[in-house]
Amino acid sequence: MNPDCRRSLLPSALAALGAGFVMGLGHNGSFVLDDAQTIVNNPLIHVTALDRDSLFTAAASFQAGHGSRPLAMASFALDFWRHGGLDAAAFKATNLLIHVLTTFALARMLRMLLVLAGWSERSATTGAVAIALAWGVHPLQVSSVLYVVQRMQTLSTFFVVLALWAYLALRQAQMKGRPAWPWGLTAGGCWLLGMLSKEDAVLFPLYCLLLELTVLRFRALQPWRSKSLRRMYLVLALGGTGLFFLWVLPHYWSWQAYPGRDFNSVERLLTQSRILVMYLGQMLLPLPSLMPFNYDTFSVSRGLLSPPATLAALLLLAGLLAWAWRWRQRRPVFSLGILLFFAGHLITSNVIPLELVFEHRNQLPLIGILLALGDLLQAGITRWQLSGRQVAIGLTATMLAIGSAGAFRAWHWGEPIRFVEYSVRISPDSPRAWLALAGTWFDSYKESRNNTDLDRAIAASEEGAKRTGSPSAYANAILYKSMRSTATPADWQHLFRRLNEVPIGPPEKDILWNNLKNVRAGIPLDRDQVIRLISILVRRADFSPVEDIQIGAFLYTQSEQPQLALPYFIRAARALPHGDPAIGQVLGALQARGQDDWAQSIRRANAAQDMSIRH
Repeated sequence: MNPDCRRSLLPSALAALGAGFVMGLGHNGSFVLDDAQTIVNNPLIHVTALDRDSLFTAAASFQAGHGSRPLAMASFALDFWRHGGLDAAAFKATNLLIHVLTTFALARMLRMLLVLAGWSERSATTGAVAIALAWGVHPLQVSSVLYVVQRMQTLSTFFVVLALWAYLALRQAQMKGRPAWPWGLTAGGCWLLGMLSKEDAVLFPLYCLLLELTVLRFRALQPWRSKSLRRMYLVLALGGTGLFFLWVLPHYWSWQAYPGRDFNSVERLLTQSRILVMYLGQMLLPLPSLMPFNYDTFSVSRGLLSPPATLAALLLLAGLLAWAWRWRQRRPVFSLGILLFFAGHLITSNVIPLELVFEHRNQLPLIGILLALGDLLQAGITRWQLSGRQVAIGLTATMLAIGSAGAFRAWHWGEPIRFVEYSVRISPDSPRAWLALAGTWFDSYKESRNNTDLDRAIAASEEGAKRTGSPSAYANAILYKSMRSTATPADWQHLFRRLNEVPIGPPEKDILWNNLKNVRAGIPLDRDQVIRLISILVRRADFSPVEDIQIGAFLYTQSEQPQLALPYFIRAARALPHGDPAIGQVLGALQARGQDDWAQSIRRANAAQDMSIRH
C-alpha cells in the first residue's frame, strides 16, 4: 500500500461513518411488509440456542426462494439469538453495520478503479470518497438499509463490491506481472458469499466483463494472458446468452398474464422502460417526495403508446446505451457507470414475473450512475480549470444536499406512525400506504388497548377504501369495527361490491384466509356474511384442492351450515390422486363424527378421479 493509498483510508472511513449516521436516524423504526413473513412469523429463525442444527434450519427457511439465500437467513437467526427476541432495532443495527462496511469497501474499490482508469492519485481518492459518500447517504438507500428483509440485497451488494475490489487487484497484479491467484480466490469466495445472500450476485461476471470493455481493456503484461481473457469472456458471454434464450426465456415467457399478476411478459418489459427512467430520475433528483416506497399504483404499459411515455422511455434508454457504448474509449469511467446501471437491472427488469417496482433493486445500479456523474464532473473540472477551492465548495454543497435528503427520509422511517403517515401524504392513492397506516394504528391498539387507536385504524381503513377502492381496506374496516360490534350489513355490501368489480389476485384471496383465521381466533365477525364472502371468491377465483379442503373444514366446524362443506370436499377429492393423504385426513375426521355417508361420497369422487386418469 503506497502512501497515497494509506492516506485515503481515513476519508474512506469517515464517509462510511457518515453513511451510517444518516441511515441510523431510522434505526428505531418497525418491521414492515415482507418482514412479517420472513422474520416475524417465521419460527425457524427464532433460535434460542446457537447450535449447528438450529442455524442450518434457519438458513434454509426462506420459503419464497425454496431455501435459497441461506447466509442472509442465518444472519436473521443470529440477530434473534443475540437479542433474545424480535426487536426491529436489533435487526436494523446489523443492516446499518453492513451498510457502513459496504460504503467503506466501495470507496476503496472505486479508488483502485479510478487509478486504473488513469486518474491521478489525489483525484482518484477525492472522486472515490465522494461517490461512496453520495451512495451511502442517498435517500434511495433508506428502504434498502432500514427495510430489514432487504438485508438479502445489501449483504449481496457488500460481497459483490468486495469481489469487484479483489478482481481489480487481480487485474492490476496481472498488468504488473505479479502473482494474482490469491486475488482470484478472494474474488471467487466473495462472489459465492454474495450468491448465498441473494441470487442477483450471479451478475458478477457481467460486471467484470464491463470493466474489461471500458476501463481495463483486457490489458496484461503478457500478451497471451490478454488473449486468454478475451477468449474466456467470449465463452462466458456466449454461454450466458445461450442460457437466457434457451432456458430463461422459454421458462418464464408468457403471452397471458402471469399467475397472480395483471401483466404478461411483453407488458412487463414495456413497463420496465418507464420504471428504469423513474429510477434514473430518483437517482439524479434525490427528493424523498419522489420515493413513495409504495408503488402499487404504478400503471402497466399495455403497448408502445399506452401510455405514450413508454415509447419515450424506450428511446431515452436506447440513446443512453448508445452514448455509453460510443464513449467507452473516450470516457471509459462514464461508459462503465451507465452500463453498470443497465447490467444491475438485467434480472429484475426482465421476463421473470417479479413485482414491477422495488427501490432496493437500485443498490448496485446507483453506483453506476454516480460513477458516470463523477466522471462527467471530472471532465468539467478539467475543461473549465476549476480551482481546488471551487471543487471543494461544490462537492461539500452537493454532499450536504444529498445527505440532508437521506436524513429527512431516514428520520421518517425511524418511527412507525410518522413513517406511514408520511407515506400516505406523498402517495395518497396507494392502497398499500393506507393499509399500512390503518395496520400501524391497529398494532398500537393491540399494545395499548387505547380505543382512540382503534378509532384511528377504523378511520384510516374507511378513508383508504373511499380513496382507493381497495377491497382489503373495506375488509379491514369490517374487522376493526367487528371488534367493537359496530360492523353493519352495509359495510359488508361495500366489500362484496368491490370484490365483484376488481380482478381477483392474491390480495383478494388473502381477505378470505384472514377472515377464516379471525373467526377461528374468536373475533365476532358475522359468519353468514363470511359464508357469502366465500361464495363470491370461490366463484371468481381458482382454488387448489388443498384450499378447497381448508374452506370445507371451516364451513363444517365453524359455521351453522355444515352441509355447505361437502361440495368442497368432493371437488378436492376429484382433483387429488386416489388415496391422497389430505383426503385421508378428511375421511378420518368425518368418520370420527359419524358422517359415513359423506365419507362414502368423497371416496367415490376420489376413485372416479383415479379411473379417469387411468383412461
